[in-house]
Amino acid sequence: MIEIRGRGAAALEQEAGGHRIQRVPPTEKRDRVQSSTVTVAVLAADQPMPAGAAAERSEDAYEISWFAGTGSGGQHRNKHANCCRIRHLPTGLVRTATGRSRQANLRDARAALDADLNALLDGQRKADIDGSRRQQVGTGQRGDKVRTYRAQDNRAVDHRTGRKSSFTRVMAGGLDRLWSRTPPSSA
Repeated sequence: MIEIRGRGAAALEQEAGGHRIQRVPPTEKRDRVQSSTVTVAVLAADQPMPAGAAAERSEDAYEISWFAGTGSGGQHRNKHANCCRIRHLPTGLVRTATGRSRQANLRDARAALDADLNALLDGQRKADIDGSRRQQVGTGQRGDKVRTYRAQDNRAVDHRTGRKSSFTRVMAGGLDRLWSRTPPSSA
């Protein structure tokens, strides 16, 4: 994975997809062409939180109920409503804590529920990133290629835009020679 920052980094979105490189290795005696394929995915460094994630953490999103414990612990545990059950209304997640202290039970139940919510949001974020990557890369097969580089012909072709340039210029950093004039929308 390579991280690129700075002005113009967003233009690299046009590099997403499968790239095929064809060359004749210097050790090849019969001039056979070797083909290699690489897939490129361009992702935002800071993936935004899923929609509504901040609103799901407001105090109105929780329902807290108290109940008396059961089992060993004597009069204090069985007669006082110190056990806490906290429910996150948007997701339906529920966590309980059944110790002796009311404040500690609320803190423990809230911490466990927050950990579950963070895991849920991280899972959604990872699914979004994986979906974006899968959409950009495709299957990685020859039919999914967006660019072909042919060293033996000194030619590079972008199959989406139809633009061509010399292989040596593109390898020297002239990727923009193959890009369309308008960058693709990120919708």
